[in-house]
Amino acid sequence: MDAVVIGIDVQVRRRCPFAVMDSSATVIDSGWIDLGDDPTRFCTLAKQYRDAVFAIDAPRLALPAPREWYWKRGRWAKRSPKDKGNGRHCEVVIAAHKLANPQWTPVAEHAPEWMRHGFSIYEALRERARCLEVFPTTSYKMLEDVANVRFTTPLLRFQRGPKDMLDAIVGAITVLEFLAGRGQEVGGGDGLGTIVIPRPIVAPIVEVLQWPGS
Repeated sequence: MDAVVIGIDVQVRRRCPFAVMDSSATVIDSGWIDLGDDPTRFCTLAKQYRDAVFAIDAPRLALPAPREWYWKRGRWAKRSPKDKGNGRHCEVVIAAHKLANPQWTPVAEHAPEWMRHGFSIYEALRERARCLEVFPTTSYKMLEDVANVRFTTPLLRFQRGPKDMLDAIVGAITVLEFLAGRGQEVGGGDGLGTIVIPRPIVAPIVEVLQWPGS
């Protein structure tokens, strides 16, 4: 495998960090992009690193309408009046398997600014690069006891936001593991995107992996 993966951690109050990782899990470039109102600034990376796969830590799409199906007490059930209707299938899968607590994606008009930034980045890159959604919090948990997943990175350009840059790097290595056949893609039954994780789910709940009616 001769892959290059570019991890992006979407930010609002500061610039968005990116980390370019080669197939040996070495960070070969990194930095911060001031997104502002121009998400096409990420297209420069796609042009510079042709055939790179982007690992983006943000939801791909907003909900077109409140979610109708909820996973409750081990089964799918229709949304009750008390349920807000937020969240995509991929986020339900992550939560049901206790891999992380998602930041449930709402309908577009209620999406926070950082999510809207993410939507615009996916759209800008749609015709230019393959983009996969990642959730570093899940990756940290799944790789907690895995000793042979390692990366090499300089501390260059970390000072602006060490945790944010680390999330970009972990997003990149998550996709690298997935491309090597060691990960899994979950969700997507609602047509609102999937999340790539670095390892298959242990003891998967088969029913929750399937969206009702799909």
